[in-house]
Amino acid sequence: MSDFLSIAYPWIKSFHIMSVIAWMAGLFYLPRLFVYHVEQVEQTGETQALFQTMELKLLRVIMNPAMIATWVFGLCLVFTPGIVDWSEIWPWTKAIGVLAMTTFHHWLGRRRKDFVNGTNDLTGRQFRMMNEVPTFLMVLIVLSVVVRF
Repeated sequence: MSDFLSIAYPWIKSFHIMSVIAWMAGLFYLPRLFVYHVEQVEQTGETQALFQTMELKLLRVIMNPAMIATWVFGLCLVFTPGIVDWSEIWPWTKAIGVLAMTTFHHWLGRRRKDFVNGTNDLTGRQFRMMNEVPTFLMVLIVLSVVVRF
C-alpha cells in the first residue's frame, strides 16, 4: 500500500488541493447566505424556500463531498511514507486546524437546520463574524504546511 501511495503522491496531493478549494468555497459562502437569509428573507414564502434549498444544496452537494474528499486524500498523504514527521509541530497545528474546520462545518449544518425549524436566533452580524472563522483556520493550516512552524 505504501508503494502505491508513494507512486500516486502527486495525484493524491492534487485531488487533496482541489477538494480543499471546493470545501473552503462552501465554508465561505454558506455563512454569507445565512447573513442574507436573516436580514432579507421573511419567515415564510417563496424566498424562504429558495434560501433553504440553496443552503441545503450547497451543504449536501458541494460541501459534504468536498469535506469527505479532503479528509480521504489528506489521510492518504499522512500515510504516504516520508511526508509527515509527527515529531515536528506543524502536523499537529494543521491537524488542530482541520479538526476545527470540520467542527465549524458541522456547526453550519446545525444552523441550517435552525432555519428549517424556524428556530434561528443568530443575527446577520453574528453570521458575519462567524464568516471569519474559515479564514483564520485557512491561515493556520497553510502556514503550518508551507512555513512548517
